[in-house]
Amino acid sequence: MTAPHVPGGPGWMRPLAGTGLTVSAVALGGGPLGSMPDLFGEDVSPERGIDTVRAALHSDIRFIDTSNGYSGGESERRIGAALTAAGGVPAGVVVATKVDPEGGDYSGERVRRSVEESRARLGMDHLPLVHLHDPEFHEFDDLTAPGGAVEALVELRESGVVGAIGLAGGRVQEIARYLALGVFDVLLVHNRWTLLDRSAGGLLEEAQARGMGILNAAVYGGGILAHQGPDGPTTYGYRPAPGPVLAAADAMRRVCAEHGTDIGTAALQLSLRDERFAATIVGMSRPERVAQTLAAAAAPLPDDLFAELETLVPPRDTWLDAPFEG
Repeated sequence: MTAPHVPGGPGWMRPLAGTGLTVSAVALGGGPLGSMPDLFGEDVSPERGIDTVRAALHSDIRFIDTSNGYSGGESERRIGAALTAAGGVPAGVVVATKVDPEGGDYSGERVRRSVEESRARLGMDHLPLVHLHDPEFHEFDDLTAPGGAVEALVELRESGVVGAIGLAGGRVQEIARYLALGVFDVLLVHNRWTLLDRSAGGLLEEAQARGMGILNAAVYGGGILAHQGPDGPTTYGYRPAPGPVLAAADAMRRVCAEHGTDIGTAALQLSLRDERFAATIVGMSRPERVAQTLAAAAAPLPDDLFAELETLVPPRDTWLDAPFEG
């Protein structure tokens, strides 16, 4: 039987609960596309970014994730250029984006402007999925007040301007407060369900109990789980990694090598094999990364490998967040 995470095989296209949408198991993440060298370590030219999207559109990837705020909208512009060259959004492809504040302004009016900006850049009249992005960096009472960001996003869904609405963020204790509002269709977590960190466990259980779609991003932890040697990144989730996390990553690399694979392939498949996740979002900024990622998704890996890796997960006090217990 073909594994459900093999590109193009049975189970590759998956329902995104709570939305009526169907997405591919791997999504093209648009964070690096617009060029954010301070975060991702390299500049990305417009041509390379557009070519990366084109490569995805000609592959088994049928899901693209971006955000209004990535590189001041440049990610959306490049995706929009590739979509225009393709004659519009191809049949079966889902493009999701996120609303972002402008400076310190995360008001309801700002959310409406963010959606209009995204529609114009992407060249899409209707956005099938729009997330509230990183609300944990703003005051909960402000974003949830009457006329605030959350209410505006709900109204945009009710009016049909957008389809489903999602909640995309990091710090689990804060995201749990928004999840409890009961208004979102989708939860997107990042860096918090990987080989090295399980902070999002309680959030995932709560979202699943609510019948929400769930997306997992940043499964490489910002690079540490994509690097094959001990001289790679020493950060996890955009912050310095504690010693036990670095030691666990080194041990996991050795175990993967013993099983004839690499830690990046295992990191990707840990998420792809998890039935809770409709899609795993992988940031890409080079056309060749599309084929490389799909090859990693298709690689045959034994269950014993993941059982062994599970014994090496670092202690919870080294994770990015103390787990939310629903």
